[in-house]
Amino acid sequence: MREGILVINAGSSSIKFSLYVSNGDDSPLLSSKGQVEGINVAPHFIAKSPDGAVLAEDRWPDEPGLSHEALFKHMIGWIESHLDGAELKVAGHRVVHGGSQYSHPMLINDDLMVELEQLVPLAPLHQPHNLAPIRALAKVHPGLPQVACFDTAFHRSNPWVSQTFALPRALTGEGVKRYGFHGLSYEYISRRLAKLAPAQARGRVAVAHLGSGASMCAIKGGKSVASTMGFTALDGLPMGTRTGTLDAGVVLYLLQQKGMTAKEIETLLYKQSGLLGVSGLNNDMRVLLESSEPHAAEAVELFTYRIARELGSLAAAMGGLDALVFTAGIGEHSPPVRARVCHLSEWLGIRLDEAANADGDAELISALDSKVAVWVIPTDEEMMIAEHTREVLWSLRD
Repeated sequence: MREGILVINAGSSSIKFSLYVSNGDDSPLLSSKGQVEGINVAPHFIAKSPDGAVLAEDRWPDEPGLSHEALFKHMIGWIESHLDGAELKVAGHRVVHGGSQYSHPMLINDDLMVELEQLVPLAPLHQPHNLAPIRALAKVHPGLPQVACFDTAFHRSNPWVSQTFALPRALTGEGVKRYGFHGLSYEYISRRLAKLAPAQARGRVAVAHLGSGASMCAIKGGKSVASTMGFTALDGLPMGTRTGTLDAGVVLYLLQQKGMTAKEIETLLYKQSGLLGVSGLNNDMRVLLESSEPHAAEAVELFTYRIARELGSLAAAMGGLDALVFTAGIGEHSPPVRARVCHLSEWLGIRLDEAANADGDAELISALDSKVAVWVIPTDEEMMIAEHTREVLWSLRD
C-alpha cells in the first residue's frame, strides 16, 4: 500500500496543502496541491495536479463568515477522495516558531501543543494559524499522526554570539534572542546545493530567500551560523509590507511622541511598511520594476542595497564567501534584482553572467572568472516538510 503524506501550511487568510505519495526509500512524490484562500472574505478552494492542471474548484462568495474549521473539513474531504490508491498515514505542518528547544521536527502530542501555544507571543501573526489546522485535523482524524516542522529549527546551530542581543541576561534567559526564520527553505536549498555542487555546499554559502517575506542566511559547512531575521520575522531585510531592521528608538518615538497604540504600531510595521510603504504604490516587485514612479525606483534601490549590505555581514560571519544562492519568488524570478545585488557585491569577488541571469532556466548565473558561484535554486518548503514528516513516521515503526 502506498503511503499518503499530507503537508499543511496555514496562514491567516489561507490554508495551503500538498499531498505526497511515498513508494519506499525514494523521495515522496507530489500527487496534488491546492489551497483555501480568501478566508473571512470570499472563500475559494482550488486543487491542482503537479503540472498545474485544475482538478477541483469551489467558491463561497456569499459566505464570508464560513469558519476555518468548516473550510478545512471541505479540503480534507477532497483530499481523502483523491488519494489515488494511497492511504493517508501522516500529516506534517509548517510551524513558524519552535523556540530554543526544538532543533528538529517533532511528533505532535498534547504536551507539545501546550509548549507551542506558549510561543504565540513571539509570533502572534503566524503561530495561532499554524496551530489551528492541527486541532482541526485531530477532530477529523483523531488517530492520524501529526508532525510539527519548525521554521526556526535550522538556525538552532547558530553560535551563542549570533543569537544574543546586548540586553540584560534575565531577558535573554526568558527567550528574548535571535531565532531566525525561513529555516525549512534554507534546509532545502542546502540539501539541493549539496547535490549540484558538493564542494561549495561544504564551504561558505549565503542564501537570499527573497519574497513577500524576505531574509538571508549564512550556511557554513551545511549548518546555519547567522540569519538576518531575529526575535521575530520582522527583522532584517525590507519586505513586501514589513519594515525589516528598524532602530528601536523609532518605536519609542511612535509611542511617546505620536501617541500610537501598540496595535497601531504592529499594523504599521507588519502591513504598511516595506516595499509598499516606501513606494506608496505596491508591495509587488514586478509592479515596482515596471513603474516609472520615482518612489517605486527608490523602493527597489533600498531593497537591493539592504540585500547587498547584509550579504557583506553574512560573509563576515563566515570568514568569506564561496557561493550565493537566490531563491523564493523574487529571488527565482527577478533578474533585475539579482543583477543589482551582484553588481553591488562585486567587491566580494562576484561576477555575474548577464546572459545566464536573463535566462529563466539557468541555475548557475555567475561568470567563469567569478570567485563566488552564484546560483538560482527554486525552494520547496513543502517537500522538506514531507521528507521530515516521513522520517518521523518511520521512527515510530522502529
